[in-house]
Amino acid sequence: MTITPTIRVQHEDFDLQAEVDHLSKGKPGIGAVVTFSGLCRDDGGTLAALELEHYPGMAEAEMTRIGKLAIERFGLLGLTAIHRYGKIAVGENIVLVVAAAPHRQAAFDGANFVMDFLKTAAPFWKKEHGKDGAAGDWVAAKDADDTARGKWK
Repeated sequence: MTITPTIRVQHEDFDLQAEVDHLSKGKPGIGAVVTFSGLCRDDGGTLAALELEHYPGMAEAEMTRIGKLAIERFGLLGLTAIHRYGKIAVGENIVLVVAAAPHRQAAFDGANFVMDFLKTAAPFWKKEHGKDGAAGDWVAAKDADDTARGKWK
């Protein structure tokens, strides 16, 4: 049986529990479900929101490619990856990864793998918006994200 990842790029928020329920319902072989939900954070007390942009069509294609790799590599029984775009306020959801597998380690590894590749390979860009109303800079890629991805070679 071929497992196909559920991939969405959307403006609206997502319901984490509904996504878990949808992924796992009627699949008795699932013994572990791991979720990762990334939120918009304000480390320095000056951020009001992030503006996320993506390359339509390419973002979904790359997320699908990453999802298929994770399913094959870790023997996942289900995978959902959702990434939001638009202006997202501090504390709101940005990304969700749900990985389901027969055992916990595969589910954890699958979710980590997907996030490490999403951060470095999927065409998304973030721009900061300050509490003072000023639009800030586009957020640069981080070397730590490349290092995290490198562990999967």
